[in-house]
Amino acid sequence: MIKYIGKKLGMIELYNKEGDLIPVTVIKIIPTTITFIQNFKKLKKYSIQIGYNLKPKFKLTKPELGHLLKNGLEKYQHLKTFFTSENNSKYQVKNTFDINDFKVGEKVKIQGKSIGKGNAGNIKKHSFNRGPMGHGSKHHRLQGSIGSGTTPGRVFPGKRMPGRLGGSNVTIFNLPIIDLDKDNSFMFLKGSIPGKKGNIITITV
Repeated sequence: MIKYIGKKLGMIELYNKEGDLIPVTVIKIIPTTITFIQNFKKLKKYSIQIGYNLKPKFKLTKPELGHLLKNGLEKYQHLKTFFTSENNSKYQVKNTFDINDFKVGEKVKIQGKSIGKGNAGNIKKHSFNRGPMGHGSKHHRLQGSIGSGTTPGRVFPGKRMPGRLGGSNVTIFNLPIIDLDKDNSFMFLKGSIPGKKGNIITITV
């Protein structure tokens, strides 16, 4: 199972044949090449490394350059490894993958990083209700009690508290492909996907 690399360009609206307005995310598919394949027989797992986006030779370290030149590959800026339990005998180093491997109507799995919102309080992060906003109140947006005193005398694990919001890995399943622009390597997916414009995402058929 190969994972494709894409770049989120933004969202638009399209009409289908029935005249319904559909929210659509535009993704630019980045061509990738297999750079390394490894089999872990004891674990019954296989790893595939792919490379994408070329960069000048002088910007690569010697270990990176040696790893790529060993198989006669181009100088890739990014290398990404993923694991699978499927037999990779049908894949070989230098195999390339691009938008021509997709079909309209297929459903894909999208993985990406959500938009980071920094440190957030309980009201924003967990949708807590705020306290009274009158002049006599001393807890307008405070979270309140986080546990009992003497017994148990500690905060239980999993207690919802303020902290970092967003910036986490998100997976969305079964997003249908609405249309493909193979000349420009554009994919049009129904619905929204995680991340902001310019985010790199992985796509699995």
